[in-house]
Amino acid sequence: MPVNFHQQGINSTLLRGEKRKVSSWINQVIASEKKKEGNISVIFTGKHDLLKMNNSFLSHNFHTDIITFNYNQETLISGDLFIGIEQVAENAIEFKTTTKLELLRVIVHGIFHLIGYNDSTDKEKAEMRKREDKALVLYHSLD
Repeated sequence: MPVNFHQQGINSTLLRGEKRKVSSWINQVIASEKKKEGNISVIFTGKHDLLKMNNSFLSHNFHTDIITFNYNQETLISGDLFIGIEQVAENAIEFKTTTKLELLRVIVHGIFHLIGYNDSTDKEKAEMRKREDKALVLYHSLD
């Protein structure tokens, strides 16, 4: 099932021409975890809209780069990934990477949350980073 991409209140050219590749990549990441891809939407939004969502749904009053809503049914992975493009760009500068690479990392981070991985502890964060790195290698091998 292809991933759906949307823009909410912004106009981003990130991933233009690569959405099919990103969708295939997400499907492969999910399949590697012995799960099936269901309905997944990636919604690019603005920093302030994501802050409002973070406050409303999670009672967090700080900026974030992604909020994930999980609609899984058993092994069928479904959900919405709301991604703050401005925050992703700021993170890319901070982490000395490209905005595109940071966006791909954030997308797969959200996918791993849908699959069931957390990043609350230092150990979980390290494991999540390893999974993200491995998934990014896979993405670049698809060229």
